[in-house]
Amino acid sequence: MKYIGAHVSASGGVQNAPVNAKAIGATAFALFTKNQRQWFAKNLTDTEIDEFKDNCKKLGYIPEQILPHDSYLINLGHPEAEGLDKSRASFVDEMQRCEQLGLKLLNFHPGSHLKKISENECLDRIAESINIALSKTNGVTAVIENTAGQGSNLGFAFHHLKHIIDRVDDKSRVGVCIDTCHAFAAGYNIADKYEFERIWDEFDKTVGFNYLRGMHLNDAMKPVGSRVDRHASIGSGCIGAETFRWIMEDKRFDNIPLILETPDELIWADEIAMLKGFC
Repeated sequence: MKYIGAHVSASGGVQNAPVNAKAIGATAFALFTKNQRQWFAKNLTDTEIDEFKDNCKKLGYIPEQILPHDSYLINLGHPEAEGLDKSRASFVDEMQRCEQLGLKLLNFHPGSHLKKISENECLDRIAESINIALSKTNGVTAVIENTAGQGSNLGFAFHHLKHIIDRVDDKSRVGVCIDTCHAFAAGYNIADKYEFERIWDEFDKTVGFNYLRGMHLNDAMKPVGSRVDRHASIGSGCIGAETFRWIMEDKRFDNIPLILETPDELIWADEIAMLKGFC
């Protein structure tokens, strides 16, 4: 079964996210459990936690259909001690919030070397950061999102994801989320059918489908290999709608949250309906 949704608003409290997802016909959703532009936030209240769980149960969402995202400020591969310590503390806090909400996944951008340390040293720091967070939490999987390769961000190549996973102690609690726009921008030409099949074979051999915990379904405003992270609505960008049909028809992408982060939230319901129609 395909779980299809969008990154919906949690304005007014996390308990509103499942309601907002249901309103657009989503069978999956993503959310921020706090303001994504802040390092820390006030603790979740018992009321917010209970209402979130109640709304999920009432509206038919289980943890496997929900892919929360952490703060954009966090850099788990930060080259400087102060930034690294702050990022690690914030990431643990994000994991603990998911734990409180009964969620099993936390999606995050891996990190950036800021041109101050080597790629391998940065990747090692990311893995160490994950190990620290997993040791301080229970039941939540750290889900590494591939990047578009902009600036000094790492995680744009499949072998980066493998490097991190290989160094995580508890491999039952680490996974990946593949963003289609990011993959395309990083040079993976998923718009071509032959390349689509070859790329996913490469992913399976390098990372493994057993680590795929979710996807972000976004078209791309810029051409393949641009290293520019600009999302477009499905079918209106350089990837094109047909690629998303291939994903919907492929059982390898069943039973994980498939999340839209496309720019026009007014047409999310239409995009979700279109994707469902491809299944």
